[in-house]
Amino acid sequence: MENINHLIDQLLGLPFAVGLIFSLVGMLMWLFPPRKINYLYGYRTRSSMASQQRWDFAQKYSARLMAVNGLLLVLSSLIKMGFNMSISQQLTLGVILILAAVIVLIVLTEKAIQTKFPQA
Repeated sequence: MENINHLIDQLLGLPFAVGLIFSLVGMLMWLFPPRKINYLYGYRTRSSMASQQRWDFAQKYSARLMAVNGLLLVLSSLIKMGFNMSISQQLTLGVILILAAVIVLIVLTEKAIQTKFPQA
């Protein structure tokens, strides 16, 4: 029973939980993207809000990328189970992976917006 509890503790770590949330939110945003530019919901940056075309593109692109990043975070939790790490090491690695996922999401989405809609 103790082995099962340990397995559950490792599996339900920070990257796993955040990965599930990223995946679910990414899929929801893919299926139900915000139709109009707003300041509440969606991928909101200066470049994505510059026009309706950029907004529409950024919502679909970032939603897909968020779902993929979420799945990668979940996968990293499964791989992590093969290593014996302390709680602080798990937490540190989890935070680093989550920050990396967010940075990748922003950088790749912004690059895709600039590539698709180059400024004159």
